[in-house]
Amino acid sequence: MSKLPWGFYGRRREVEQILEILRRGRWFFLKISGRRRIGKTSLVQEALREIGRERAVYLQIPDSDPAGVLSTVRDFYATFGLENRTPRDLGAFAASIAGLVRDGFVVIIDEFQYFHRQSLAEFTSHLQYEVDRLAREADRVPGGLIVLGSIHTEMAALLEDRTAPLFNRLTDQMELPHLDIASILEILQIHADDAPERLLFLWNLFEGVPKFYRDCYEQDVLDADRRELLRKMFFTSSSPLRMEAESWFLRELRGRYDLILKYVARHPGCTNSDLDAHVKSSLSGNGKQVAGYIKVLRERYGMIERLQPVFAKPTARNGRFYLKDNFLRTWLSVLAVPTASVNFRPLEPLIAEADQRLAEAEGYGFERLIRELYKERSRKGIGDFELTSQIHGYWDKAGTEIDLVALNDEARIVRLGSCKRNADRLVGGLKRFDGHVERFLRLRPELSNWKVEKSAIAPRLSTEARRAAEEAGYIAQDLVDLTVGL
Repeated sequence: MSKLPWGFYGRRREVEQILEILRRGRWFFLKISGRRRIGKTSLVQEALREIGRERAVYLQIPDSDPAGVLSTVRDFYATFGLENRTPRDLGAFAASIAGLVRDGFVVIIDEFQYFHRQSLAEFTSHLQYEVDRLAREADRVPGGLIVLGSIHTEMAALLEDRTAPLFNRLTDQMELPHLDIASILEILQIHADDAPERLLFLWNLFEGVPKFYRDCYEQDVLDADRRELLRKMFFTSSSPLRMEAESWFLRELRGRYDLILKYVARHPGCTNSDLDAHVKSSLSGNGKQVAGYIKVLRERYGMIERLQPVFAKPTARNGRFYLKDNFLRTWLSVLAVPTASVNFRPLEPLIAEADQRLAEAEGYGFERLIRELYKERSRKGIGDFELTSQIHGYWDKAGTEIDLVALNDEARIVRLGSCKRNADRLVGGLKRFDGHVERFLRLRPELSNWKVEKSAIAPRLSTEARRAAEEAGYIAQDLVDLTVGL
């Protein structure tokens, strides 16, 4: 039986946004940003395909000097049959883009953030001159420019900084997030199965990065068992994801950035003092240096986030650090060392070890998945809880831990949830969790006249586990319940 062809999944709202821009029939300058592999290029391709726009030129800018960039541009121009427009310098490159746009082409420039490099900075001044002329002729210009980039701060510096040549020149912009869980379920329903265990396993590995799911599809392992998927995707010499993190995330990071990322990946929920102690024990350093590294990882690369317990002030000192990207977290915490050891240790024990450690890492991944499901269901008007604010967790120095705090201010309902990957541990720990709920409510007198709901959540609940949770006064939920209707 032949497998079904891969399609384009999700992103309907984003496709419609681009189609609306293309239908204007006039000059536009669109920025699309988002993490690498998130599907920026595929999104543009899908919109162009749907509208039947064939006059498009795609250029991927290398991390190089002007000569390297121009050489690459010449190669792309030759691919699109545009040898007669080959530019000799960066100024001519900007002018050639303008010429293509006037002729009705959509020009797509990928990895646009590399023009933030000092050696390429002059290009943005040349492009500003051309863009300003195109804007003055907008109604007579049938084409447009789309720039794609993956490092938010560098894209912002090029296009949003008041001192930048291209400041205030964009006509449209879009931030591309991960695929939503409904789109992942669609992929699994078509090409594998949407069993809770498979959804958690894949989401904890890949979250909503469409390229990784397609890589699994092309390797014929999207519906394989866990260890076979790990083998094909990470542990053979031809594995497509074996060098993914090193190539796309970590090549610009060295030393203590890498040290901090690994620690946060292996200790999700660590504190500032935890990081200080770790860096000082590993290298000579001080808290000020650690704070600087964390700032770069948070603000420039968007790799780390600092979360506060519900109701805490933004400046509170009890924040916890997490890696924002599931793939980077699982790579650094689980897969990096075993995949680097394949030439020195037997393969099967390595894969088994990675699978076991990955299952342990799925505990935190499951909490994240449940929060995303609550948000997605609320956004789509599905399910039994309508959120009116960001979903949170709660913790304090007394040891109180609540995985999920969902608020509906309008109906004055608070739902406090315990999330466990193991259903037996979930049910067995409910009495202890009751104590956490009582301590939390004593500290929040403003919730005294609210309806308090408690939920017990696992990937899959047996009839017995569900009954035990309900008899203890909990709303019993598993991934089958929480994906219905998506």
